[in-house]
Amino acid sequence: MRNLPGKRGVAGTAAALVTLSGAAVAVSAVPSAAAPLAARPAPSPGTASGGLVWRPCPADDPVEGGDLAGQQCAKLRVPLDHARPEGQKITIALTRVRHTARRSQGVVLLNRGGPGSHGRDLAGVVSAALPARVAAAYDWIGFDPRGVGASTPALVCDRSFQDPGRPRADTVPANRAQERAWLARVRAFAADCGRRYGEYLPHMGTADWARDVDAIRRALGEEKINFFAYSYGTYLGAVYATMFPGRVRRMVLDSVVRPSGVWYESNLDQNVAFEERIRAYFRWIARHHDRFHLGRTRREVTKTYRRVRAELAREPIRGRIGPSELDDVFLDDGYGDLTWAEHAAALSARVVRGDSAPLEAAWEPPTWLEQNNYTVYAAVECRDAPWPRRWAPWHADSVRLHELGYRFLTWGNTWYNAPCAFWPVKGGPPPEVRGAASLPPILLVQATHDAATPYPGAIETHRLFPTSRLVVQENGGNHGVALGGDACVDAAVAGYLRDGALPPDRPGADTTCQAPGPPDPARGKGGRDVGR
Repeated sequence: MRNLPGKRGVAGTAAALVTLSGAAVAVSAVPSAAAPLAARPAPSPGTASGGLVWRPCPADDPVEGGDLAGQQCAKLRVPLDHARPEGQKITIALTRVRHTARRSQGVVLLNRGGPGSHGRDLAGVVSAALPARVAAAYDWIGFDPRGVGASTPALVCDRSFQDPGRPRADTVPANRAQERAWLARVRAFAADCGRRYGEYLPHMGTADWARDVDAIRRALGEEKINFFAYSYGTYLGAVYATMFPGRVRRMVLDSVVRPSGVWYESNLDQNVAFEERIRAYFRWIARHHDRFHLGRTRREVTKTYRRVRAELAREPIRGRIGPSELDDVFLDDGYGDLTWAEHAAALSARVVRGDSAPLEAAWEPPTWLEQNNYTVYAAVECRDAPWPRRWAPWHADSVRLHELGYRFLTWGNTWYNAPCAFWPVKGGPPPEVRGAASLPPILLVQATHDAATPYPGAIETHRLFPTSRLVVQENGGNHGVALGGDACVDAAVAGYLRDGALPPDRPGADTTCQAPGPPDPARGKGGRDVGR
């Protein structure tokens, strides 16, 4: 399932992250969850804390890039197989930004999604984005999940699958021969993962990750944790809350996975939702025809896009950027509107002036980290749940949706997930997701037109967790809403983290926030990134 972050080279995106506004939203206090925990002195860097040894992080991180200056880093050894705690160990890489308030409210574990996305930078990113009073009250814990980034081993399979060093074959096969060629590449990727990591693949499911989260909790010496996650991280949080309900204090789950859809059905849902979102983007381009000159209607813009796509199939830009790479660029625009103006201008430059340089600049080959993110994505989703092991259902569903008009994502998403048809480890059964009546309230956040995790996922999770509250961004289409600049949503999240404040319990959405308007076409790319 293509989730927030790192979907590049069968492709990627980001969510904007900006400082919270102080706007108000109707809330009510939750007595037990609102009480601060006991004050605790901060240990000095280099000392052991809860079984972990924290040291200053390198300012320029050699694995994931980015600035970790001012944060503390540690590594935790956990069992590869939690059923054999004395057996083989792997390591989880952690970061921490310490609380500065006199009284701590404990730790917040952060997850960006994926599955497979790195997360050590999040301790600094999220704490800096929150109001100072909220940020000061917690220890913010970023971590690279098992197999990811600075955690060891870090999994990377057949890098030619995403980056063959030339344009990838068009994801939309013109005939059975092209489909068979894609299948050969998919099989090669899955087989390479089996050869390299056969002993690890049985232990890469979400239930294993949830047990890692609890191991982090124990190492931190905490009775309960707070958890803040986007996208796939909402599923991880829901599984953790089901497995360890007595260890949950507060949770913010933003852009919510539908538990009953993991993972084959969820990908089919995405094919429909991304088409609708891209159509909304192309309508926006059409409304600004005087600026972009790509068509006065959504259909005209679609026709222009397909014409450029066909041109790149015949003659890739600099022998590297073909139709699949063009789709990679514009897939970002299905995740969020941060790049709408930039990418429309790049397409316009190609169409109006014959200048392909902006499109070339908009695409980059996948980095080692993005290759790692994708490998772990496959390892988790293929292990988590049953997938069709015969190709016929995949082919039939892809042809059906494509012929119904859901053309933008369908075949690309098929190949992105197709290794699961041939994965060395069969998937399933998926972990149970259900909230106990005793579970503290969880705050769910969802945009109604989110394409990566469509709206029904939040409705289902809200029903499965009776004590949860749902904040809905009406008419919002960005994936990853909290800390994205919506004052109404951000105030609800800040109030919940500050003192456990919650919207009043109502049928359906408990609070509705109206999404900000569409972007200004004159705006270039901006904002901060919780993706990648």
